[in-house]
Amino acid sequence: MQYILVLSEKQHFQRASELCFVTQPTLSMQIKKAEETLGGALFDRSRNPVELTRFGKELLPIIRNTLGEYDKFSEVVQRSKGIYKEQIRMAIIPTISGYMLPDLYDSWKQELGHVQLTIEELKTEELLIALEQKKIDIGILAGPVTDPKFRVIPMFREEIKAYFPEEKKQSISTMELINVHPWLLTSGNCLRTQMVHFCELNSDDNKDDWDYEGGNIDLLKRMVELHGGYTLIPANYIEEISDDYKTITSQTGEIPAREIISITSNRSAKWKDLEKLIRNIQLFYGKSKNEDNFQLLSWK
Repeated sequence: MQYILVLSEKQHFQRASELCFVTQPTLSMQIKKAEETLGGALFDRSRNPVELTRFGKELLPIIRNTLGEYDKFSEVVQRSKGIYKEQIRMAIIPTISGYMLPDLYDSWKQELGHVQLTIEELKTEELLIALEQKKIDIGILAGPVTDPKFRVIPMFREEIKAYFPEEKKQSISTMELINVHPWLLTSGNCLRTQMVHFCELNSDDNKDDWDYEGGNIDLLKRMVELHGGYTLIPANYIEEISDDYKTITSQTGEIPAREIISITSNRSAKWKDLEKLIRNIQLFYGKSKNEDNFQLLSWK
């Protein structure tokens, strides 16, 4: 089952065999043996990359669930021997992890010292897929998400500010930003989509000299300093108090903000520790200034 799962993800026999620590002929033989036992082809080998057949796609969720149950079996055995350490796999989108990890990593180690916590950065769409495929236990991202398969808990709201050193006012309207060059995050980052919607940008308008897009907020700030324009910064990302960060307002006086949420499976055997993690984040960030005037942005 593990071989089938890895091959379905890598879609390449050689790469899958390396991850499974077996030779390619061994992997091929085991897949063929599974197909004979099940009575149907799991993979279409005529395609490049290799793809699951319809039969294989129907079986894949069952295989994932079965492997998950096997992990629980191993957990019971380890607990009986007194050697169990729960593993929590967490994914955070990059525009949150940039400040949340420095803020809370030590606190997590103290509060969840009995847990083996693994953290990775994923973009929003990648994170949702990873949670559905049970590759992670919890995701931290900007909402909203309204999928009944998941348990969604709002944690805090944060203002989105403009990093705009050339502007001397403390507040700037979206109308004033229309003719100023925006430095954007790459496609797939939810903050980019939120920025385009709220500021009513057409991100394809400036594709001559001004076509750099990055995935690093600090680099985008540096480009603003060297070449002018502005970029958007989540309020919790800002380390120092500076007049360079401006409050943005819409024509109706609303301030752009996003709601940071946690997302887990509806049923998780790890919920007790996941709840501690979520509560820790909620208490640290609390309520934001100007929250009554926030307009919550969607990442879609």
